[in-house]
Order: sequence, then structure tokens, then C-alpha cells
Amino acid sequence: MNNLFSLSGKVAVVTGGSRGIGAMIAKGFVDAGVRTYISARKLDELEATAAELSKNGECIPVVADLGTHAGVEAFAAELQKREEKIDILVNNAGATWGEPIDDFSEKGWDRVMDLNTKTIFFLSQKLLPQLRAAGDTVDPSRIINIASVNGITNPGMENYSYSASKAAVIQLTRHMASRLVTDNILVNGIAPGFFPSKMTAFMLADNQDAADASVPRGRIGTPEDAAGTAIYLASRASAFVCGHTLVLDGGQIAAS
Repeated sequence: MNNLFSLSGKVAVVTGGSRGIGAMIAKGFVDAGVRTYISARKLDELEATAAELSKNGECIPVVADLGTHAGVEAFAAELQKREEKIDILVNNAGATWGEPIDDFSEKGWDRVMDLNTKTIFFLSQKLLPQLRAAGDTVDPSRIINIASVNGITNPGMENYSYSASKAAVIQLTRHMASRLVTDNILVNGIAPGFFPSKMTAFMLADNQDAADASVPRGRIGTPEDAAGTAIYLASRASAFVCGHTLVLDGGQIAAS
């Protein structure tokens, strides 16, 4: 029982790991003894995050543009060269787009749907050999898809492709889970609520108190909240959890 949450010696991949929730999860993994690969498009930001996280373990930066299928294939090929087994894949890379409904563009729709949903499926597909090699009946390998509370309730904003993509992630998580569980791969998701990130920075700039007050818990999410949930879903403690998306929102949906 003492090792239920241990991840020591495992290998993880966290897409979009240079900032926001991705960096929070990556830090939790690195601190727990996981060799952790992080990806992002911007080299400087990616290397700075990897250098900071590597103070407590092993964090490896790999530049990747996962918004294109070619980028997904290139990233997967690089990981396949480096690792025969991958224990944990966190599909976190994502984007948002906001425009009034009368002006909402096809570009804004396709960019968000491709990165937030299509990439999850095809990166997972490309890494199945490594995930299958890592898992067993006692401790399967893990895919953790990052959704959003915006995929569950109306966000009240004009981010139509974002909410649609995150709802799709939740259903895709169920569908993938039902197929891959027999391959000793567990697929689950996390639907974060209000966390500090690039996407929420404009709401936090001058309204931290209001942001905290908007959450029944009385505060927005912290790095420990994100990392702890991911560690649970990646550890032996969750080896009987399959196809679920855990809502991580401090009570917002429950109170809605």
C-alpha cells in the first residue's frame, strides 16, 4: 500500500509541457522520479522550463508543432528513437479561439479542433507500440487526455470550437479507453476548471480576488492540484479506473 502512488523509474510524455497545466503536471512527474519529455513549439520557453524542472530530476525538451499531422508524426518518431517503452502519455497541448458567432472563422475552428482533438488521437496511435510495451495487467500504461469544464457546461464565451473540441475529448477518452483496456493501456481524462495559464491570464491580471471568489472552493487551481490528479491517474492507485474524465474545478460544475 505504501507504493500506490509511486511513479519512480517511469517514462512520461507531456505535450504542451512548457507552461500552464502541462508544466504543472510535468513538474509533478519529474519530482516523483519520472523521466519526463515535454514538447512545445517555442524552443526558448521549452528549454527554460526543462532546465528549471531538471533541478529536481530529468526533464527532456523536444520541440514539436503538434498542430499539423506532419508535426505529430515527427514528434512520435523522435520519441520512438529515444524510448522503447513509454509508461505515461499526457495529451495536454491545446489552443483556444474567440470570435463573435457572426464572424467566427474556419481558421479558428480548424486550428482548435485539430490541435485539441485530432492530435490526441493520432499521437496516441503513433505511440501505441511504446505504450503497449510498458503496460501489464497489474500496472497498465496510461494515456491522460486534458479536457476542460468548457466541454461539460456552457462556458458563456464565444469560444465555440474550444468547447466543442473539449466535449469531443471527453467522448474520445471513453471510446479509446474501451478499446485499449485490453492492451493494458488505461485512458482517462482531466477536465480542469479555473487554473492560471496563458488562456486565463487576462482574467487574472486585475481580478485575482474575483477569480478566487468565482470558485466554490474559494480559490483557483494550483500546480499541486493539477500534478496530484495526474499522479493519481498515472499510478497504481488508479489501475481500476478506465474511461473517466475527472473534473478538477473546485466545485464549479457541482454548484452550477
